Amino acid sequence: MTQNQPHPSVEGILAASSRIDPVFTNSPLIEQETANTALGLRLLAKVETLNPIRSFKGRGTDWWMQNEPAGDHAVVSASAGNFGQGLAYAGRARGRKVVIFSATTANPGKVEAMRRLGAEVRLDGADFDAAKAAARAYAEAHNCPFVEDGNLKTIAEGAGTIALEITERLERDGVQLDAIIVPLGNGALLTGIGAWIRAKAPGCKVIGVVASNAPAMKQSWETGRLISTETAATAADGIAVRECVPYALDCMRDTVDEAWEASEAAIRNARDFCLTHYGLVVEEAGAAGIAGLLENGGSLKGKTVATILCGGNVRSENA
Repeated sequence: MTQNQPHPSVEGILAASSRIDPVFTNSPLIEQETANTALGLRLLAKVETLNPIRSFKGRGTDWWMQNEPAGDHAVVSASAGNFGQGLAYAGRARGRKVVIFSATTANPGKVEAMRRLGAEVRLDGADFDAAKAAARAYAEAHNCPFVEDGNLKTIAEGAGTIALEITERLERDGVQLDAIIVPLGNGALLTGIGAWIRAKAPGCKVIGVVASNAPAMKQSWETGRLISTETAATAADGIAVRECVPYALDCMRDTVDEAWEASEAAIRNARDFCLTHYGLVVEEAGAAGIAGLLENGGSLKGKTVATILCGGNVRSENA
């Protein structure tokens, strides 16, 4: 059903940018000379960790909720934590019940945050994709709308407002972007950003980064087939997906130039990099763009590159 949606559009991203709750928009775009020197390129980092849910997910969830008809049924979804917080925040603002399924191994801090924002959180399944299957079954049994991250146009358009803000800022500054490096999990962030960049900065490469231990989306994009993996055992829980999202894959065909993998070591190093050079605590998935550059960025030496630090909800024992 959702695969027949149109792809995210410039018009949708523009509309979203003026209507998304402003607590989520106009985040800082920062640059540090020490980071540039360490990477051998100019890096502009969009900081999405300073809003009420400490991740970019509030953009897409708010825009999706605005475009949905009001109803009495609960909104049902699955989340490793950040998407669920976005839905809970949007639902609370509109008096809409939100039920989130998370894995039994989910970050306890993220689970607590979803509940604090008013979501009913059910722990079901050994990993994210198992929780998603349970959520889908629950939604069907209770006749509730099922919200699948990466599989909905409006969620991708909400995420795409990040690219709009980056290009508008750089246009004012007279800066031309050579590449944008985007963490790749379910695909909403990459496809929303890719839709905007293709239209507004066609000379800029769009590069997605998966965890090496969770390569389903990369392998699906490379082969053109829906690939699933047996496990997705990565510390980067926000991009720990075993199963490709069909709608996102369809959108990626026209908007993505490259897909990179980042090892667990690079992901850990990227977290340290963000703390060392920006003074920011960034969760593993949120730093995947940096991890990709640390491991694969040789071809971009001397170029001007952007990435998104897209989440700051770390496990408390690692903070």
